[in-house]
Amino acid sequence: MMSATPPDWRPSATLDTLRLRAAMLQGIRAFFAARQVLEVETPLLSPATIPDPYIESFATQWRPDGALTGPTLYLHTSPEFPMKRLLAAGSGPIYQVAKVFRQGELGSRHGPEFTLLEWYRPGFNHLQLMDEVAELVGEMAERLTGDCPHIGRVTYAEAFERHLGVDPHRASIDALRACAEREGIDYRPTPQEAQQRDTWLHLLLSHCIEPQLGQTHPEFLYHYPASQAALARLTDDHPPLAARFELYWRGVELCNGFHELCDSKEQRQRFCADQDTRQALGMHIPPLDEHLLAALTAGMPESAGVAVGLDRLLMLLAGKERIAEVLAFDFSRA
Repeated sequence: MMSATPPDWRPSATLDTLRLRAAMLQGIRAFFAARQVLEVETPLLSPATIPDPYIESFATQWRPDGALTGPTLYLHTSPEFPMKRLLAAGSGPIYQVAKVFRQGELGSRHGPEFTLLEWYRPGFNHLQLMDEVAELVGEMAERLTGDCPHIGRVTYAEAFERHLGVDPHRASIDALRACAEREGIDYRPTPQEAQQRDTWLHLLLSHCIEPQLGQTHPEFLYHYPASQAALARLTDDHPPLAARFELYWRGVELCNGFHELCDSKEQRQRFCADQDTRQALGMHIPPLDEHLLAALTAGMPESAGVAVGLDRLLMLLAGKERIAEVLAFDFSRA
């Protein structure tokens, strides 16, 4: 009887690429050491998780002392919440290189487990943090490739006007739906999704705009609609905008950053609104992180924070096409 074909045990990345990865991590730690930003570690498991309807968490159970059942715990999708608790405790500027986990994400640029660099700067706003992100990306590019790219900026509204001729802050749901039809996007939302304005904005951004961003050089997209503020504060513009940014390079999203919301009451309201959206979409509703809300009530300093996908950054700097090519073992070989 013939034996089954043995699995491919070899690394999915070359050893040269893994050396580049090590050089990038060394460079990141040197970057923050020079700026006196403290490296921290926080828990991977928590009884609460983010209620964002566009992010799904892995859930597991803790069974103490051999019990058959126990409380549900979630693998973190980001170290954001405990890092903000450290800020509220007076940590000062901090950063973390962490493994994070998200359900349902698997593809050439996605994985259910990936490496995130996250850092927080008390006293910074989102525009100042954009400057520091540009410095970090430039230093890593020069360290690994010998070249430091120019990094541009475009607002969310400018990007929609440039690529679709639509004002994303004032266009109606019907106008956004019509735009998606004109662009030939085949999408059949549920009745609940169709009534969510952000459904159409996310659809147009992902299908028509994101692939165009950062093609010649990295490009920040910033000042998102207030409805997509997530954990960011709002600006004083009319209408108000989210003090939020993302960085794109060759159509790949590299980071997500905010001028952080410090108001615990408003944060609770936003979390509850996210839970309502999840309920309307028939999704699991996780408990709120009361530790975070208590820390915000106690007082978190005004700060800006950002999360950078290190696997994607290395993929671009190493000239690779797939995330698997920069991981020692990708999901299929884990």
